[in-house]
Formats: sequence, C-alpha cells, structure tokens
Amino acid sequence: MPTARRSRRDWGERTLAWAFLTPSLVVFALFIGYPLGRTFYLSAHANDLFGAPSRYVGLRHYTDLLGSAEFHQTLVTTALFVLLTVVPGVVGALALVLLLESRIHGVRAFRSAFALPFAFSVASASVVFSVLYNPASGVLNGLLSQLGVAPVGWLTDQRYALLSVGAATIWMTLGYNVLVLSAGVGSIPQEITEAARLDGASGLRLARSVTVPLLGPHLFFLVVVSTINALQSFGQIHILTKGGPDGATRTLVYSVYEKAFAYGSSDFGTASAQAVVLLVVVLACAGVQFGVLERKVHYA
Repeated sequence: MPTARRSRRDWGERTLAWAFLTPSLVVFALFIGYPLGRTFYLSAHANDLFGAPSRYVGLRHYTDLLGSAEFHQTLVTTALFVLLTVVPGVVGALALVLLLESRIHGVRAFRSAFALPFAFSVASASVVFSVLYNPASGVLNGLLSQLGVAPVGWLTDQRYALLSVGAATIWMTLGYNVLVLSAGVGSIPQEITEAARLDGASGLRLARSVTVPLLGPHLFFLVVVSTINALQSFGQIHILTKGGPDGATRTLVYSVYEKAFAYGSSDFGTASAQAVVLLVVVLACAGVQFGVLERKVHYA
C-alpha cells in the first residue's frame, strides 16, 4: 500500500510538472524551434521568384557563400563592428563607473545622466545621430567648420561610416553597461573596500586590485551580451547607412535582410544560409568567451 501511494504521488508530481512546462515548451516550439527548423530547410532549397522553396540543393548555398568575396567582406565588416562596439563600450562603461564611485559632489546626477541612453530606443537614437552626422547641417561638421576643418562625410565616406555607426552603437549601449556595473560595484561588501583602504590602497590601485577583480562576473556578462547584441545589430545600420556606402557597413545581419527582403529581393535560400552562419558565429563567440574568459572570472 505505501508503495502504491508513493507511486500515485510521483505520478501526480510529474503530471503537475509537465502541466507547468507545457506552455513554455509550446511557446519555445512555435517561436524558436519552428523558425530555426524552417531556416535550415530553406537554406537547403532553391526558391522561385516569390520566395517559395522549389527544389532541394543541399549545401550549394553554403559553398556559394564560401566562394563569395562579398560574403568574406561582410564577415570582416561584422568582426570589425563587434570589436569597435564591444571593447570600447565595456571599457568605457567601466571607466565611467569607477569615476562615478569617487566621492564627488552631485555624483547621483552624473549617474542618471550616463544611464540616460538606456531609455532611448534604437530608432530614436539613430535619428538623433543622423542629425548629428548630417554633412550639411550636422552639429559635428558645424564644430569642425568653426575650427577651420573641412566637412566630413560621417555616413557617406567609407573611411568613417563604420566608425560613425560604431560610435552611435556605443552610446546606445553605454547606459545599460553603466547600470550593470554600478549594480556590481554596489554589491561589493564594504568591509572589503574598507580593509583595502586601511592597507593603503586607494584610487587606481584600489580599482585595479579590488574593484575590477570583484566586477569580473559583471564584466564577463557584459562582454558576452554585448557581443551577441553587436552581431545582431540592425536598426542603427538600416537608419543611418542602409549598409553603405558601397557595403562599408554591411554586417551579416544586414546582408540577411538585403538577400531576403530589401529592394524586392526574395532569395530566402541564401538569406537562410547566412542566418545559419550567423547562428554558428554567435555560438562560436559565446563558446570561446566561456572557455577562455570565464576561467579568469572570480566569483565571490
């Protein structure tokens, strides 16, 4: 009898567990599982003028991408964009947080000001930067003219376009990074900081020896999240440059959009293959970061 009662209780617990899990599994299957499977399916099929799959082509889309100079340049641009946004975004936020932790008057106002970009959407922030970068009436070229410097094509010159979009992206992500690191600094036990101060540590030495090591988990989190967000960035590129000039800001995500939807295109097979490559790149970056950087993270 106790065995039968225990068996009924275990069955009831399993049923209840599956009842709680089922809604999440259904949502996962509909919005992640099916689109991912459909992407793999489309990447292995050619399509007609309307984008409908027509015939099985296997790995042809992938081999075409490997032999495409345009695709190679897109990968290089994507890597440069990630480096231009992730490293300055995280390091700059760390520097700001360390400065804001100084005992200066009005530090709360400065914290709010630096966290303000987090409240802006990508679209609204991109519109603001498009005004700043305007070659004829933009604020930046206006300042340059006051200094006697010729106007710069921030978004129309291949030398500056990617840097300009990267600078806008850094500003957009700075607020979130500052908030995360500020929360990390606030979680550091005061007794550790006070003990370090009693031992003579202050300023840069205190930051290097105590604060930054204890912020390791937060910095690692920001590096991983910022990398994934940079690889998926689309809105600011579309609004500011539309992948131009001459493909100078065409990242992998924007190339997927161009192949699938832009200018009346419906090459879903090639776009899906690029999306699969993007998934592999994201997983590879995350794997390397977890395999290399996480070993140096100190969890208190």
